[in-house]
Amino acid sequence: MMILKIFTLFLPWPLRRRALQSWFGYKIHPKAKIGLSWIFPGKLIMDEGAKIEMFTVAIHLDKLEMGYKSKIGRGNWITGFPTNTDSLHFKNQEGRRSELIMGESSAITKNHHIDCTNLIQIGRFSTIAGYQTQLLTHSIDILKNCQDSAPILIGDYTFVGTNTTVLGGAILPDYSVLGAKSLLNKPYLQKWMLYGGVPAKPLRELPKDAKYFHRVDGFIY
Repeated sequence: MMILKIFTLFLPWPLRRRALQSWFGYKIHPKAKIGLSWIFPGKLIMDEGAKIEMFTVAIHLDKLEMGYKSKIGRGNWITGFPTNTDSLHFKNQEGRRSELIMGESSAITKNHHIDCTNLIQIGRFSTIAGYQTQLLTHSIDILKNCQDSAPILIGDYTFVGTNTTVLGGAILPDYSVLGAKSLLNKPYLQKWMLYGGVPAKPLRELPKDAKYFHRVDGFIY
């Protein structure tokens, strides 16, 4: 299997797409594309216009699903802990999903660390911006002395600033912004809000007529 993976890496994209579908069972739209990156989750689904740029790694997770015109930029490290393993880690968590699900026109820019031990869901027209953000779904439960994990939910039309940390169990609600260098470690539900700080908290309401929140095209000029 490893030899097949290495072989596919250097094929021209049209041939590589066919090989990934035939040999690994992936579902990749003819207008989706993967650059020179090591992308081998258990399942891969890429809708029309979805794109993964160069030097990104996505391994050891059950599924990576990318919606219409969603994008993963350069140099991202996306990993997890698949559920089809004999390891004792996370055996206490029935129903755990090691998945990254990206909605329509969502974007992860570059040089981020995405830990998908549990589900990470990024909503429509949302951006993980800047550099060096960490989305970390797993940690150690010191009371039970075991590995633990919880999902991260990033809502629709959200903006996550550069160099932030988002921990398992956190929710960034629709139409909201997480400020640069913040730590989001709990669920919030109030929309149209700027969150920020360490730990993050609501700072001020955002204008509902801001153009970012009404985009019909994910690309920002």
